[in-house]
Amino acid sequence: MIVDRYDPVNVFAMVPQLTLEMEPELAELDHLLDDDAIFQRVKADLARRHPQSRTRGRPSTPVEVILRMLVIRRLYDWSYEETEQFVADSLVLRQFCRLYWEATPDDTTLIRWANLIGPATLQQVHERVVELARTLKVTRGRKLRTDGTVVETTIHHPTDSSLLSDGIRVVSRLVRRAKGLVGGAVANGREVFRDRTRSAKRLVHQIGDALRRRGEQAEVRRQEAYRRLLAVTEASLKQASGVQRLLAGQADKAATKVRAELAQIAPLIEQVIDQTCRRVFEGTTVPAPQKLVSLFEPHTRIIRRGKARQPTEFGRMVWLDEAEGGIVSRYAILAGNPPDSSHVAASLAYHERVFGRPPHVFTGDRGVHTAENELSAQLLGVKQVALPQPGAKSAERRTYERQRWYRRALRFRAGVEGRISVLKRRGFLGQCREKGEDGFGRWVGWGVITANLTTIARTIAARS
Repeated sequence: MIVDRYDPVNVFAMVPQLTLEMEPELAELDHLLDDDAIFQRVKADLARRHPQSRTRGRPSTPVEVILRMLVIRRLYDWSYEETEQFVADSLVLRQFCRLYWEATPDDTTLIRWANLIGPATLQQVHERVVELARTLKVTRGRKLRTDGTVVETTIHHPTDSSLLSDGIRVVSRLVRRAKGLVGGAVANGREVFRDRTRSAKRLVHQIGDALRRRGEQAEVRRQEAYRRLLAVTEASLKQASGVQRLLAGQADKAATKVRAELAQIAPLIEQVIDQTCRRVFEGTTVPAPQKLVSLFEPHTRIIRRGKARQPTEFGRMVWLDEAEGGIVSRYAILAGNPPDSSHVAASLAYHERVFGRPPHVFTGDRGVHTAENELSAQLLGVKQVALPQPGAKSAERRTYERQRWYRRALRFRAGVEGRISVLKRRGFLGQCREKGEDGFGRWVGWGVITANLTTIARTIAARS
């Protein structure tokens, strides 16, 4: 049964000799999370766990506690285990999370509740936080700067051989689980339940050894090892199909889960086989959008942005709009790596919808500039559009970009680089530790929401 909150207790008053109190920023953050609109949006998602969760069943961990513990986790960049430990050990955090003297929810419990909150709900919560920032006059939406960054997923460096090995390892693990479920004698059971992990590891080692050598003979050895690895992978796929047929007659939950996981991994392995054959044996280049770089995070994309220190990144491109006052007014997780100039219309339309008017100043880097973007921003009512033109410039354009208001807008634009740096160093947009595409959306959503709440709390505390 969904429970809203525990009966309030002032923990600090019960331990007067410690004179405990929250630091100013945490106290303001505590007040911000009292907002009922945020609470109701989170509660609506948590109530979807079971059809009658709102009225039946044993009392759950209160929604208020879950919401605040998830914010605290991202605020201090903790894992779920660390969140459980540190909240349990701190009277200040117990008061902040409205946990009082109750037992701290287990980390696995917190994970289950967190996974019920969808990325779409977090977009709504984010809009409400931006509205709070506008109401509290932390930002007025007069200026807007925009830029993109890559949020990496937690994957190892992808190679064809390692991806094939991953597929064999996953199938072997699922087959071992299926062996205990099938029971009894199975015709040709030794072959059906064979573990090919050791063969895969040995072949991957041979491929790596051949890559470290030079010459035609090393290339022949590498291709031969790849052929054998592909043969082992195809045998694993055939094995997976046979196990699925064996499990088809079983209706218990464990068998259904194994069968579903085999059905999910098989097409991904087939895609890896296809791209390996094209690259290794046919000598063709596989376009980045067609490449699979992880069996466990298949939504991961290859992003090349021309950065000297990190030319290739593996993750997802995230586009950010920031209004003055340090508030990220919009975030969008992109499907691939489209041109930066394609985001201007969406950024300005969203800003006008949220703030009720276009920004007075709009600025971005050279990748955002096009003549059409400048003209469309001006037609929307933006008075100062500062999108520096890349490449050679005419004398008229150089004079235009040397105006005082233009240079002032570019100095404002540079601040978005610092904002992205802070978001990454604080862990708000660091390497994603959640699983799956929805998990990635939750990671980015909670990161931006917590960053905005922190900025609002800091600004209000500074006024006191």
